[in-house]
Amino acid sequence: MSGDLSLRRPKPPRALISLVPMIDVMLILLVFFMVTSTYLNLDMIPALAQRDTPAPTQAASNTPAEVLLIRLGADGQPVLRGQAFENAALAELLHARLSDTPGLQVIILPTGSARMQALVSLMDLVTQSGVREMRVVRLEAAE
Repeated sequence: MSGDLSLRRPKPPRALISLVPMIDVMLILLVFFMVTSTYLNLDMIPALAQRDTPAPTQAASNTPAEVLLIRLGADGQPVLRGQAFENAALAELLHARLSDTPGLQVIILPTGSARMQALVSLMDLVTQSGVREMRVVRLEAAE
């Protein structure tokens, strides 16, 4: 009996590299960046046609055009200088201001709880009134 005694250790199994933890981390990062990103450039979606040349009234004089700030309340009511307006009254006011100042600029400031349909309706009303310079501004809450 030739009894060769061998004391070899068994080979350890190969370590498996799993991609599941990496995919989980990537999905968490994707959700994180999607939630925390904000879109501050509101010119991404043009509400009016952009022009390269300024309005004729602005080019002729160095005085800035009149600016109206319309706040959109949570109830969908447009507010101008602390006074709530119905759509017909606001349209009449815009027509009167446009006849006096053709380069009228309108800034719409919706509250955070305003409905999107109310904002779109107000933008449509301002555009149909003949305003060529309109911006929608959303202020972020300071935390």
